[in-house]
Amino acid sequence: MGRFKKVPSSLCPMKKPGDVLREILQEKGIKSVGTLSRKWPSGRDIYQELALLLLEGDGAIVELREETAESWDLNGKKVGPSKYAYVRPCFVEKFKVIVDGSEIAKRLPDYPWIIVDLTFWNRHIPKEKDKVALQLRETYAVVRRMYYPRRFAITWVNEEFKKKNKVPLEKVVSYEGSTADFLREKGINRVVLLDPNAEEVLSREDLQERAFIIGGIVDMKGDKKGTTAKIGEVLEKEGIDVLRRKIVLRGDIVGVPDRINHIAEILLRMLYGEDMEKAILAVQAPTHARWRLRKEIPKRKIRYLIDGKLYLVVEKELYDELKQWLNIRWEDFVKVLRETGMVALERRRIHHLNKISVFRFDKSGGKRVILLKRAALLCYNC
Repeated sequence: MGRFKKVPSSLCPMKKPGDVLREILQEKGIKSVGTLSRKWPSGRDIYQELALLLLEGDGAIVELREETAESWDLNGKKVGPSKYAYVRPCFVEKFKVIVDGSEIAKRLPDYPWIIVDLTFWNRHIPKEKDKVALQLRETYAVVRRMYYPRRFAITWVNEEFKKKNKVPLEKVVSYEGSTADFLREKGINRVVLLDPNAEEVLSREDLQERAFIIGGIVDMKGDKKGTTAKIGEVLEKEGIDVLRRKIVLRGDIVGVPDRINHIAEILLRMLYGEDMEKAILAVQAPTHARWRLRKEIPKRKIRYLIDGKLYLVVEKELYDELKQWLNIRWEDFVKVLRETGMVALERRRIHHLNKISVFRFDKSGGKRVILLKRAALLCYNC
């Protein structure tokens, strides 16, 4: 039921409201639910959206006197008639209520919390503040789709943010005080701070913690390096134990999406059991992949000095290898080759060049020297 793989409860106490709703319906022997309202959820997980409607007080699931014409089973597939249906608040009193928001709320765990800390809001220029507001709106959409908005908190909320804000603050936890005060109110004394400059990588054991903090930081000017670490320093002064952790792709942060909403989605996917690499690739855009491509391709270059001219060559097959763990297209590969002044040759051609060349050491580590002019014709960009 649902899109994300579950992990043992000892490692992951979180549950989606949609999963809780399915559990309740299964216990009551209800196999499908119809509707008497035009307002019916759509998307990848209709029971997640339906559960959120109930939690927000927007209706209930009731027992009908006559069956609906159609309904949706617990996998979201449209099936035949059903005695049970979702109705809007104005019709609830006319029927026997089977499931409402309060029943779902009782079963939802109190954690983990996803917290965006706006400590350094005033360090941003106006355009950056607009970006923060936009990314928070997209983070809300991610949390609504994948988790529960009432476990999404924004701290250090001020009046300027409220004016720029695009998030329905009544559906999340909007906290005007400090993150430390919020954590104390929730009885939490240790958190994971997601920091790209941390020394340690986010591990499966870290996912047992009750709160995860993402810095509400956008760095268009390039003057905020190390700012996330300062959030941790402030918390530690307040007596909060901070675990600084980073998200990496094969040991490097290059290529890891850095938008607030992307970080939140990677984290949520890991909380639901996906490994880090798979979670990153689920949200990685070609732009992020090209960042990493610019770093990976030069590692594999071969230097050829052909008739006095230097060529930087990589295997054409490298594209297939990198494509397995980067969301790249062939045009991305070619674009980066041109940016770096390199050429791609088929492996068999490189083997031929190696046969007719002599390796010589130099200050750059060495190169293969070919004296044949005609060999230069083999080097072209694919």
